[in-house]
Amino acid sequence: MITADDLITKVLEYNPHSDTDLIRRAYAYGMAAHEGQFRKSGEPYFTHPVEVAMLLTEVMLDDATIVTALLHDTIEDTPATYAEVSEQFSPEIAQLVDGVTKLTNLELSSVETKQAENFRKLLMAMSKDLRVLLVKLADRLHNMRTIRSMTKEKQRHKARETIEIYAPLAGRMGMQFIRDELEDLSFRVLNPEARNSIMRRFINLSKENDDLIPRITEDIRVALFNSGVEARVTGREKRPYSIWRKMEEKNEPFNRLSDIYAFRITTDSVKDAYIALGAVHQRWNAVPGRFKDYISQPKSNGYRSIHTTVSGRSAKRVEIQIRTQEMHQVAESGVAAHWSYRDGARAENPFAVDPFHWLRSLAERFEASENPDEFLEHVKLEMFQDQVFCFTPKGEVIKLPRGASPIDFAYAIHTRIGDSCVGAKVNGQRVPLWTKLRNGQSVEIIRAEGQRPQSSWEDMVVTGRAKSAIRRYMRDEHRDAHIRLGREIARVSLGRVGKKPTDKALETAAKLFTLVSGEALLAEIGAAQISGSELVQTLYPELVKSGVSAGPGPDEDRVIGLQPNQSAAPAPCCMPVPGERIVGIAMPGRGVLIHAIDCPILEKFEGNDRRWVDLRWTPDSSLAFNETKIEVAMANDAGVLGRICTLVGEHRSNIVNISFTARKPDFYRIRLDIMVRDIEHLTNVETALNADSDVAEVIRFRDTSLCELADNDGGK
Repeated sequence: MITADDLITKVLEYNPHSDTDLIRRAYAYGMAAHEGQFRKSGEPYFTHPVEVAMLLTEVMLDDATIVTALLHDTIEDTPATYAEVSEQFSPEIAQLVDGVTKLTNLELSSVETKQAENFRKLLMAMSKDLRVLLVKLADRLHNMRTIRSMTKEKQRHKARETIEIYAPLAGRMGMQFIRDELEDLSFRVLNPEARNSIMRRFINLSKENDDLIPRITEDIRVALFNSGVEARVTGREKRPYSIWRKMEEKNEPFNRLSDIYAFRITTDSVKDAYIALGAVHQRWNAVPGRFKDYISQPKSNGYRSIHTTVSGRSAKRVEIQIRTQEMHQVAESGVAAHWSYRDGARAENPFAVDPFHWLRSLAERFEASENPDEFLEHVKLEMFQDQVFCFTPKGEVIKLPRGASPIDFAYAIHTRIGDSCVGAKVNGQRVPLWTKLRNGQSVEIIRAEGQRPQSSWEDMVVTGRAKSAIRRYMRDEHRDAHIRLGREIARVSLGRVGKKPTDKALETAAKLFTLVSGEALLAEIGAAQISGSELVQTLYPELVKSGVSAGPGPDEDRVIGLQPNQSAAPAPCCMPVPGERIVGIAMPGRGVLIHAIDCPILEKFEGNDRRWVDLRWTPDSSLAFNETKIEVAMANDAGVLGRICTLVGEHRSNIVNISFTARKPDFYRIRLDIMVRDIEHLTNVETALNADSDVAEVIRFRDTSLCELADNDGGK
C-alpha cells in the first residue's frame, strides 16, 4: 500500500510549501477510521482512499483536495462525523468530504430513483465547490480499475452509469485523461467481445507495421528541426473505445478508419505551434476536411489545440494535435488546472477556464424548466456533444453541438430571434431550416414579426436551449386547453377510486411530481406528460393496491355464463365492451378473463375446450361505463388535439388517459383510454373523429403484449 511518505513525496514535487503535517494527520485518521474494513478484493479498505489521493496528485491539486480524497469515505462508512472532521482538520475540508458523500449516495443511472432530480442535486453540489467532483471522478476511476471483484450485475450497473454520466462529465470538465480511461474501462465491462476484437486487430496491425509509431515520431521531429521549432513529440494508438465509437458513428470497418494513430506536438509558444503546423503540412499531404483550429476558436471547456490529419509514412493516415505546454495542461486536467499548484504557488494558467462559468450559464438557461426530466435532457445535450463553430453576419462566433440547425443558431443568439425565425441563409445561400450546420459557416437568420415557433421545430433542433424555448412556447400556447383537459382526466381518474380533484389534492400531487402548482400538474396531464393513472397511483397508492373503485359493479355481475363463485375481469389486451361478442377463458387461480371474440390471443387456446367459457353480456351491462382504447393518427397542427378531445366529450365519453405513441413533423399518433357505454357508443365516437379533416385514421387498439402477459400459460 502507498505510504504517507510516498504520497507526501509526490505532493512536494509540485508544491514544496505543502502542509505535510496536515496530510500526514489525515492519512493516520483515515487509516484508523477504516481499520478492520476490507474491499471486495480482500485488500484493506484504506488502500482505496490513498489511491484516489495519489491520482489527484497527477493533476497537482491543493492540500485540501488531497486530504479530502484521504477522508472521502469516512463520514459515510465509519463512525467519523462531520463535526469531528471539521474540528480536527477544517470546515472547508469537512464541507468537501460531506459533498463527496452526497454525490456517492446519488444513484445517477438507477431506474428506481429519480435520475433527473438526482442529476440536479449533482449539479448543485458541483456548483458549491467543483473540487467535490474532482475527488468523485478520481474515486470512480479507481473503482473502475478494480471493478473485477464485484458481481457481474454490479459491474454492468456501475459501468453503464460511468459511461453515461461520469465519463462525459469528466470530458465536459476538460479532464480528458480521466474520460478516456473511464470510457475504456466501461467498454471492457459492457462489450468485452467488441473490445477484444479491436485489441486483436491492434496486435495484427502492429505486426504488419513494425515500429510504425517510433518511425513516424522521428519523421515529425526531423520536420520540426528543419523548421527551427523546439517541441516534444509523442505518439500512441487510440484507445479501443475511441476506435469503436468511430466505427459506430461512421459505420466503417476497422481497416477503413483513418485515425487509429494519434501524435501530439507540444511547443513553447503559440507562434511555434503554427510554425509546426506549417512544417507538418509541408512534409505530408493534409487530408481535406480534417483540420480544426481550437486555438483560435477554443472549446467551451477551455480546450485549445490544432487538429490535423495527414497521409504519413506508407500512406497511413494519422491525426496530429499541436498545442503549447500550458494548453496541454488544460487539455489533460481541465478545470483541475484552476486549483493546481506548481513550485508551491497556485499555477496561473492563462488558458484555464472559469470552472463555474458553465454551471452558472446552465442554471440561468434552465431555471424556467418545470420538468426535471426535461432538465436532464437539456444537461445531457449540453454536455455530451461535440461542437461546431459558426459565424453571424457581423463575424461573432456561435458555438453549437454537432448536428445543430439554423433554428438552434437563432435561439443561441436570443430567444426572440429563435421565436421569429422564418428562414436562414448559409454562406449567402437560402437553406431549409432542418439543414445541419458545419464548422466555419456564416449563418444569417431571416425573421418575421408575426412568426411563432412551430411544434415540428422540436424534431429539427438539438440544443437544450432551443428545445426548452419551443416546448415552453407550445405549453403556454395550449396551456388553457391542456388545463381544461387535464382537469377532466383528473376528475374521471380520481372518481374511479371515489376521490375528487380538489385544489388541495392537486397541490399535493404537484409537489410529489416536483411541479410548481396544481395548474402546472393539470397542464402536464392535459399534454399527456402525466397520465391519470399516475396521478391516482401517486396520491392514493394504497387504494390502487386494494383495488378500490367507484366504477360499475363487479364484472361477474355484468356477464351471464359463469359458475357460482366464479370471478371475471375484462382481458387487458382487447378490453371488450357490451354489445360485442365475448368469450371467457378460465385462468387457474385467477378466475375468468373476458375476451372479445376476435382477440388474437384466442388462437392459443384452440383445441383446449375445457378452458373456454360461453359468456354474454347482461341486459343492463351498458348502463355503466366501460374502459377501452382507441388510437388516432392526427395532423401535427395547433388546436387539433383540443378539437379531438372536445369531440369525445361532446359524445358523452370521458377520456381517462392520453399517451403519444409517435411524434413526427407532419403527424402525431395518440392513444386514448376512453369510457363508453357499449359498442354502439364507441362506434359513434370513432365516426365523429374520422369525420374530422385533420384525423387520418382511428382504430380500436389491441395490445398483444398484454395478451401474452395476461395469458402467459397459454393453452396448457
